Amino acid sequence: SSGINAEYGGKCECHLGQIVSSGTYKHSLDYNGKAGGSISIQGQEQSGMQRTLKLCVKGVKLDKKDFFGKSDPYLEFHRQTIDGSFALAHRTEVIKNTLNPTWKPMKINTRRLCDNNADTEIKIICYDWDSDGSHDLIGEYYTTLASIEQWRQGTTFQLVHPKKKEKRGYRNSGEIVVEQVELKREFTFLEYIQGGCLLNFVVGIDFTGSNGDPRDPSSLHYLMSSTPNQYTQAITAVGNVIQDYDADQLYPAFGFGARLPPTWQVSHQFSLNGNPADPNCQGIDGILAAYHQCINSVQLYGPTNASPIIGNVARMARD
Repeated sequence: SSGINAEYGGKCECHLGQIVSSGTYKHSLDYNGKAGGSISIQGQEQSGMQRTLKLCVKGVKLDKKDFFGKSDPYLEFHRQTIDGSFALAHRTEVIKNTLNPTWKPMKINTRRLCDNNADTEIKIICYDWDSDGSHDLIGEYYTTLASIEQWRQGTTFQLVHPKKKEKRGYRNSGEIVVEQVELKREFTFLEYIQGGCLLNFVVGIDFTGSNGDPRDPSSLHYLMSSTPNQYTQAITAVGNVIQDYDADQLYPAFGFGARLPPTWQVSHQFSLNGNPADPNCQGIDGILAAYHQCINSVQLYGPTNASPIIGNVARMARD
């Protein structure tokens, strides 16, 4: 329909993770079962740079809204949507009975605040909280991320009530003073991977008796079926995603809560492959092979104690 005459040159199949982790992914083309040259693919994230707005503000001389008391103020941050309406992006806590509140420091992701668009209008609204849900408007203020970037400690803006602004002598319904403001860059997963970050996949399997007898079809360790058991499904599902980001494809795999031959002592950390000095398994298939062999050679026991494995993995991460 585009009017372009294209000739079939071949195809290739790959995972998104392979493209992301390799920088430039190169793969041969399959041309009807024959070699058809190669293709190079580069991945690029399309969303804008993500940042987190760290903000601490206080209110000064807000309007009194409660008959028996002062006000119970809170703030809402709304972003303007495509159709011109406003959608809630963040809400602060309520501070009771004060006209000069200081709210807790807040963190707002700029994607949520304004879709990473520096010119998207942001509406800051101050309400007086009421227990029956009929919260009273104190005032509002319009800004943009571009303007927020210019804020400094002491920056002050006025809250205006739209129904009062035409009244003679009306100035504002209080002020908001910036006490602390910072826009901090948040790196994405793709940026970490392209920057050289590698993920390590470590498996820990529960061999306690609560899983049920492996010979019983209701057991989580049941293997005598064409349908993979829940442990196999979990290892496969997670492993197939992680493996594209792990360069050596060597995965430490442990078990806990079983009696091991020949002494039949309970162990809360043992290598699935039977080699305490090197618990690494080659690839996801290697983990599954070691697991299947292990389940047929140990006795499920207990109690459930995964802390030795968690502590060991933490040490591995530090090293």
